[in-house]
Parts: sequence; C-alpha cells; structure tokens
Amino acid sequence: MDGIASWFSYVFDHGGDIAEATLQHAQMVLVVIVLATVFSLVLGIAVQGHPVASSVALSTAGIFLTIPSLALFALFIPIVGIGNPPAMMALFLYAILPILRNTVTGLADVDPAVVESAKGMGMGASRQLLQVKLPLAWPVIMAGVRVSSLLVVGIAAIAVLVGGNGLGSFIAGALTRLGLPGSVESLWVGVIFTVLLGLILDTVFALVQRLTTSSGLRN
Repeated sequence: MDGIASWFSYVFDHGGDIAEATLQHAQMVLVVIVLATVFSLVLGIAVQGHPVASSVALSTAGIFLTIPSLALFALFIPIVGIGNPPAMMALFLYAILPILRNTVTGLADVDPAVVESAKGMGMGASRQLLQVKLPLAWPVIMAGVRVSSLLVVGIAAIAVLVGGNGLGSFIAGALTRLGLPGSVESLWVGVIFTVLLGLILDTVFALVQRLTTSSGLRN
C-alpha cells in the first residue's frame, strides 16, 4: 500500500511533466501513424493484383521489424541529427508492415463478384477502387492501423535514448537513478502511462474505424 501511495504522490507532484511528456509521446505516434497509413495505402494499392510485387513489398517491410530498435534509431542520427527526427523515421519503418499487410489482404479479399457488378454498372478502375474495394477493405485496413499504433507507442518509449522526448524520459531517468528516492515511481509512471496512452489511441482508432465504416460492414 505504501508503494501505491508513494506512486500516486509522485504522479500528483509531477503532474505537469507527465502531461507534457504524454502529449509529446502522443504527437510523435500520431504523426508517424498518419504518414505510415498514407504510405502503406498508396503502396498497397499500387501492388494489388501483382503477387510478386506484393511479396517483395511485404518482405521488405518485414525486414525492418527484425532490426533492433535502438540500432535502427541510431542509423538515422548521421542523417538528421539527434532528437525526435531519427526516432520518428525508425518508427515510420516499424509502422508500415501491419498497415501494408492488411491493405493488401483487405483488397485481395474483396469478393470478385462485387467487382464484376461494379464493372457492369460502368464503373472505371478508379471508381471501383474508391467506391467498392477500399470501403469493403477498410475495416481490415483499420485493424492494421490499430496494431501499428500499439507497436509504435511501445517502441517510442526508447526515443529518449537518441535525444527524443516522451514518456520514455521517466523510464530512462529512473534507470539512471535506480535505488534513489523516486526512481521506482518514475519507472512505473513511464510504463503505466505508456500503456494507458496505447489503450486510449487504440480506442480512438476503433471509434474512427466505426465512424468511417459502412453500417452494413460493422460488427
């Protein structure tokens, strides 16, 4: 009980810093997710119907996930310097695979009969994509966005190691002061608020998915 009480006391005493770090963390994640979503949608649409191109695109995106996070962050430091930019560039690469995979899968799973019906109605390729394929694939695509957001929220916590900001600052600060007063509380602040931010963003994206999905496709 004393540990819980001391944690809440720490949160109360550092409320302003926690709120600022949470907003910085959220901003970094949202920018990355928006850019990754746009990129993955464009790439997914470009490779649809081309198995070899789809396989190469997905395999390349998958390779990025095998690179250790800190190493990938550090690779961009000579290009853009320290701070949030190298972290965001690495996070962008990590965010691509779930969205791209779901875009390719969602578009491929559209019933061919529906597409043929659209053609029979005189729809061109662009109208078929915008009015038929993408709306039908949208729930699957948004599922990929939600997975990416959770992935990026967690990995973004180490942005502090390359000069970035966000909730990782509480974790890094705790590790450098481990054993000193407030270090354990600081560590748990970083962990708990990162988890809470991930859950909040997932809820927001779930709401966006529901609002932007045709009523006939909602579960």
